[in-house]
Amino acid sequence: MTPYVWQPTAARTATANVTRLGRSHGISSITELRTRSMKDPQWYWDAAVRDLSIPFSTPYNRVLDLSLGVENPDWFVGAEFNLVDACISRWLDASPNELAVIHEDESGTVTTLTFAELGEQVSAAAAGMTALGISAGDAVAIYLPMIPEAVVAFYAVASIGAIAVPLFSGFASPAISARINDAAAKAVIVADGTVRRNRRIDMANAMAQALSSCPSVTTVVTVPNLDASEFPDTCAQVTTWDSLVRSGQAQSPARLPAMQTFMLGYTSGTTGKPKGAVHTHAGFTVKVATEVAYSFDIKQGDKFCWITDMGWVMGPLATIGAHANGAALVLYEGSPDVPDDYRLWQFVERHKITMLGVSPTLVRALRATAMDTIATYDLSSVQTLGSTGEPWDSDSYDWLASDVFGGRVPVINFSGGTEVGGSFLAPYPVEPIPSCSLGGPSLGMNVDVVDDQGLPLRGEIGELVCRTPWPSMTRSVWRDHDRYLESYWSRFEGIWCHGDFALIDEADGTWYILGRSDDVMNVAGKRLAPAEIESAIATHPAVAESAAVGVPDPKKGETVWVFWVPRDGSDPNAVAAELRELVADNVGKPFAPSEVIAVPALPKTRSAKILRRAVRAVATDANPGDMSSAENPEALDGIRSALTALR
Repeated sequence: MTPYVWQPTAARTATANVTRLGRSHGISSITELRTRSMKDPQWYWDAAVRDLSIPFSTPYNRVLDLSLGVENPDWFVGAEFNLVDACISRWLDASPNELAVIHEDESGTVTTLTFAELGEQVSAAAAGMTALGISAGDAVAIYLPMIPEAVVAFYAVASIGAIAVPLFSGFASPAISARINDAAAKAVIVADGTVRRNRRIDMANAMAQALSSCPSVTTVVTVPNLDASEFPDTCAQVTTWDSLVRSGQAQSPARLPAMQTFMLGYTSGTTGKPKGAVHTHAGFTVKVATEVAYSFDIKQGDKFCWITDMGWVMGPLATIGAHANGAALVLYEGSPDVPDDYRLWQFVERHKITMLGVSPTLVRALRATAMDTIATYDLSSVQTLGSTGEPWDSDSYDWLASDVFGGRVPVINFSGGTEVGGSFLAPYPVEPIPSCSLGGPSLGMNVDVVDDQGLPLRGEIGELVCRTPWPSMTRSVWRDHDRYLESYWSRFEGIWCHGDFALIDEADGTWYILGRSDDVMNVAGKRLAPAEIESAIATHPAVAESAAVGVPDPKKGETVWVFWVPRDGSDPNAVAAELRELVADNVGKPFAPSEVIAVPALPKTRSAKILRRAVRAVATDANPGDMSSAENPEALDGIRSALTALR
């Protein structure tokens, strides 16, 4: 651990949203607030709803009902709620002319919507969907890049009580059809294309190919993001976005049961079909609204940006979380390092972004840029940085927090997942935050680290679990409740097991997420997280990024192999021995990698998660499984070539 620690100022603490919440209940510290929220989650969720004035059209008479078991909680009993009321309707009188959406594409073109304009478009699109025969309970797939229409479509589907199925904008047709068929989607909303790294991505053709094997789809709505070309031939009825929003009268959000399904968030694994996490209007909204308010300290009029996609949970989280707090959502469509590595800082300066969410992988890529040039950009609007999805290395974290932002703002590095609907662990901007820290349990989340018998574990790697339910917890795996119970509730009785390995430092109580349980290596009986190896290797100037995986070994059970991407101008052969020494010195000689293999690229998702399980599969001649979430699946071919040369 490095000595870098972010320290909150007295002024920052005094004005923080989470401080207001605590004071209203006579609580003076984040430690005390965490403890009470973990012991009494029902108290916390009710207190948060009231603190943030989250509107229920019919109030709940009970926060939680567990009569069907901890695996099947019913939240906000007896209430009616539509997330559109919480995110848009509530601001139409108070601040109709405040910006709600700011969009910039790779060419630099900017589009904006006020809350009044967003509300008008959502109402019109909802009426158009109703006119097309889409109704409550119907699934609607949304295959759009990060454009304003993606936000409008998302809310319009929710407004009428239909179910949104956001699809990653880089999916190929097999991945699209798999999710559409699992959801039994009745309609799809698709853009003709988008531009990423100055290259046109033809989304319409990918969707058309997928629809040839999707009999449930009866309606296609096309969005002309690049041009007005016609959608390829299909058996479904095709209508344009303009026709949709002009086809009916304005339509108010429907009054719905609070826990009605509004979204299926699909997750991928190495085996089996993707799982549809079932999220609800009130459950998801309450969780992400509190997340954005208390962890990221977003207030009305702020500007919230996360470099992501609507097909990942961070897209809906950013959208609903920002708007439920009256902030503007800032969308970037394209690659944040085009035309050069200064694009991100230019983007922040132009739009005066308040909260910027980035991935460790993106930051590692930007570290090669000149600080003197970065310093010419005005980044003073940024009050909070966000990160999730993968472990940090301290050099990259400290470079961003200390060098780029001068130790002025906190990094809210939080950990959760699609099925969680937010975070398990998060720091808060009213507490000291050490380098790479996850802080501690998120408010209202009774999380723990346990051993193989389910007993609390400190100072050693164990399973991350949650002992009580929370509002945004997936209610099931779509159309496969047995798989839901098997995936999350079968390991320990009455306890959610998330599938991540974690560590709580025995001395100071600091939490660390060490990767997926199936990513963690077992070397001679010792559990070892990839992040420990990769953090050591990242300190070498020749390394752009790396992935450490465990490969079967007759003596140790598993041995460590490292696949790494060299920076320009480095000599991979000369560096390999130095990387082994770095691991031996920083992690331990037994964990020094037996193979250090330079590769052109590592497979990653659009949100920059390295797909280590796919790397391990190639290394062991196994099937890499579902690669539909990968932005660059061709990276596996480069790894195969490197292995062939090695052998």
